[in-house]
Amino acid sequence: METTTTLPVTITPNALEEIRQLFTDSAPESQKMLRIGVKGGGCSGLSYILEMDEKKERDELFDIEGIPCIIDPAHNMYLFGLEIDWKRGLDARGFVFNNPNAAATCGCGTSFSI
Repeated sequence: METTTTLPVTITPNALEEIRQLFTDSAPESQKMLRIGVKGGGCSGLSYILEMDEKKERDELFDIEGIPCIIDPAHNMYLFGLEIDWKRGLDARGFVFNNPNAAATCGCGTSFSI
């Protein structure tokens, strides 16, 4: 399977730790990879996708610090430069998306518009 070398997104060390734990908790025989993408919806128009999935024919494959990631090339224009972080604080817990392409974001931080 061919891996693309130009990474459209970055994942912080905190997020990498959490994602690795999710991979450890999934079935060991699973061939699933981390899907990063967007879909229509949310209060700002687009929502982020961050889930375990199998590679589809048109997906691009990336290796981010040993984590196999797949992205539909149609999503690259929304994701290029995206930073995925993980927060553990009392005021925020979960994945945080810092997207330089977003013109507006919602209060929860998982929805955005261009």
